[in-house]
Amino acid sequence: MSLRSTLGGAVVLAALLAGCAGQHVGQPLAWYRAQGGMPPAGDRIFVCHAFGCAARTPVIISPADRAAAARIMKAGAGSPAAERKAIAEVIAWFERRVAKPVGSAGDVGGLDLWNAGVRGQMDCIDEATNTTSYLLLLQSWKLLRHHSVASPVARGFFLDGRYPHATAVVVDESSGKPWAVDSWPKANGIKPDVMTLQRWFDTYPWRD
Repeated sequence: MSLRSTLGGAVVLAALLAGCAGQHVGQPLAWYRAQGGMPPAGDRIFVCHAFGCAARTPVIISPADRAAAARIMKAGAGSPAAERKAIAEVIAWFERRVAKPVGSAGDVGGLDLWNAGVRGQMDCIDEATNTTSYLLLLQSWKLLRHHSVASPVARGFFLDGRYPHATAVVVDESSGKPWAVDSWPKANGIKPDVMTLQRWFDTYPWRD
């Protein structure tokens, strides 16, 4: 391979990664349209599963569910850092809440291509979509005091030696810094990884 080809490939890869880094400025609704998901509607969420939103199960969120989420989020009211901890707790709670109607209690974490198409299993597209739906509910209930919900983002193009991977994103309103809320590496009901989006881009998908 010539030096020109090597440099050209590096420039293309850098442009792709730079584009990914800016994806969080988009609106979540565009993500739903692109992935075939459905945003929350009133008291109903549509949980993606079976990989790539191949299946969507509607789940009614009750007033009792909303009260439970509010209790969890109350611990995060004091600061952005505290709210991010509460976000991790409440996402795990939502996953346990929807597990029975969706059949996802046994969803495994991480790279599990052998489960592709299994109705109770979720890939990163399902996880990023569902986490965004839960976050949008919190935002509509005014339970997010320090963050706003942004569009999920993706990384990995095989060109950089990594599998494609996606995550939900929130933005710290005080600093403007985006944070990844990534439930894909964890089994159902386990707290997601929460880290700066820059760190997430620098981390391999199969690493904790």
